[in-house]
Amino acid sequence: MMRVFVAGVGLRAPGLAGWHDGRHILAGCSGYEATEISVPAGDLLPPAERRRAIPSVRLALAAGVEAANQAACDVRVLTMVFATATGDPATIDAILETLASPEREVSPTRFQNSVYNAPAGYWSIATRSHQPSISLSAYDATASAGLLEAAVRATVEGCKVGLVIHDLPLLEPLSALRPIGAPFAAALILDVQADDRTFAALDIDFLPEARDVSRLEDAGLDALRRGTPAARILPVLVALARGLETHVVLEHTGTGRLGVRVFPDHLGGR
Repeated sequence: MMRVFVAGVGLRAPGLAGWHDGRHILAGCSGYEATEISVPAGDLLPPAERRRAIPSVRLALAAGVEAANQAACDVRVLTMVFATATGDPATIDAILETLASPEREVSPTRFQNSVYNAPAGYWSIATRSHQPSISLSAYDATASAGLLEAAVRATVEGCKVGLVIHDLPLLEPLSALRPIGAPFAAALILDVQADDRTFAALDIDFLPEARDVSRLEDAGLDALRRGTPAARILPVLVALARGLETHVVLEHTGTGRLGVRVFPDHLGGR
């Protein structure tokens, strides 16, 4: 089992325009409505990179910056983990269309933005960070794989780690084979030490036996959770928003499960 502390949260999804307002919806204080999402490129990126920023980059950076600001941490020294099941669908679609054309000439910029570590690259430019990062994908288990990777890195390296989980819907015809419900991004700043900024603790462990994954009471939020791989982290965010000690079960690779016990105070229930 690993214990990590949460110092910051970021959130971007339809009807959840940031953690500050979104947590009241997740806590059940107001109803959820899946309103349209709009994510600007942000001010951290230099003008040239801002113009080139693709949707997945804008979405990931918006959540990551919000979490880092809440944690009041130096973004230049954060080790980062980026997790996505879809990458940037618009870029992938454009490349596939080009490859199906007679010219078959893919632009270097398109290729650069097609790889799943594009948000990590833009993050390092935006924050002037020279710290390591990892980008991963694990199909429907992407959220739990990202959380596990971030917790392991924080535990082994004894440092603050930023986790950003993000997905966008695929375009036709790929969406017919792999439906993704809605855009979603969430970010957590994790640490192995509690301080005046940490407000919750997570005990993370593999579960030895098969368990039903945690679902959400709100039908709209649970549809978001089921429809987008990155949104499978929502039960953890709901527990953080409600401020109650909760045991969450997340889908993991294969038939595995990841157990996350959420403690709603910076001492982690100790």
